[in-house]
Amino acid sequence: MEAQIDIKELNEKIQRESSFVDIINLEMNKVIVGQKHLLEGLLIGLLSDGHVLLEGVPGLAKTLAINTLADAIDAKFARVQFTPDLLPADLIGTMIYSQKKEEFLVKKGPIFANFILADEINRAPAKVQSALLEAMQERQVTIGDTSYQMEKPFLVMATQNPIEQEGTYPLPEAQVDRFMLKLKISYPEFEEERAIIRENLLGEMPKASKVLKPEDIVKARSVVREVYLDEKIEKYILDIVFASREPAKYNLSKLSGMIAFGGSPRASINLALAAKAFAFIKRRGYVLPEDVRAVCYDVLRHRIGLSYEAEAENISSEEIISEILNSVEVP
Repeated sequence: MEAQIDIKELNEKIQRESSFVDIINLEMNKVIVGQKHLLEGLLIGLLSDGHVLLEGVPGLAKTLAINTLADAIDAKFARVQFTPDLLPADLIGTMIYSQKKEEFLVKKGPIFANFILADEINRAPAKVQSALLEAMQERQVTIGDTSYQMEKPFLVMATQNPIEQEGTYPLPEAQVDRFMLKLKISYPEFEEERAIIRENLLGEMPKASKVLKPEDIVKARSVVREVYLDEKIEKYILDIVFASREPAKYNLSKLSGMIAFGGSPRASINLALAAKAFAFIKRRGYVLPEDVRAVCYDVLRHRIGLSYEAEAENISSEEIISEILNSVEVP
C-alpha cells in the first residue's frame, strides 16, 4: 500500500514540475508548423541530458526548431556549418598571442553555448568530429593544456543529409552511439505546408517568447530521473536490447543473419532515460510499456548494425526493431 501512496505523491509532483512542457510546446508551435515528433525528440534529449542526431532532407525546419527552443529557454545558441576544410580550432577555439599583454590568451569557439547545431556533421573530417565528441561525452573542452567545462544545459543537435553521400565522412559506429536519439524527419502534411507557405508570405515570422531559464531545465532533469520505472519495465527494456544482440534466444532466428551487432549497454541506459523523459512530457510519474515503445525506434535506430545480407535485401533497422517489439513479451 505504501508504494501506491508514493506513486500517487510522485505523480502529483511530476504533474506540478512538468507544467512548463505545455508552455514550451505552445511557444515552439507558434513558430514551427507540425513536426511534432522533432519537437518531442528535442525535449526528450534536453530533459535526459542527451544529444540528438537528425536525418532529413534540407528545408524541414531543423535549424529553426533548435533556434526556437533556445529562444524559449533564454539560452545561448550557436550554429556551426560543418565543411571539409573546418578545423577543430574553428569549433572549440584556440590560443591567440596578444602582443599588448605579451602572452597567449584563450579565444573560445562557438561550442561554448547551451545549444549547438552541428549542421551536416558528416561533411567535416574525423578530427573535427572527435573534437565535438569530447564536448558531447565529457562535457568539457581542452584548449592548450586547460580543460573548460561546458555550460549547462548543453545539447548538441547534429544534422545529416541522407541523400548526398559524395565528399562526406560518415560517422563511425562509436561516435553515432554517443547520440542518445536519432530522429528521422519527414516532409510536412499537405495542410501543414499550406500554413507554412502562408506564414512565410506574410513576411512577419513569429518568434518564441522567453518562458524558461537554463537553470529550470537543469532542475527538471533531476525530477525526470525520479520518474518511477518498475522492475517489469526494466526487464522489458533489457529484453528488447538483448533481442537485438541474441535474436535466436527470443524466437527471432530469422534476424540472426541480418544483425551485425546489437545495442550496447548505452542503448539500455538511454532507452530507460528516454522512456522516463517521455512519461514526464506526458505528465506522468511512472513509465508504461507504451513509453518504451514510443522512444524505442529513435534510441535503437542507429545502434543496430545491419549485415551485408540485410543491406542486400534492403532491410532497415526500423524493420528489425518492429520485429523485436512484436515478439518480446510486453509486461
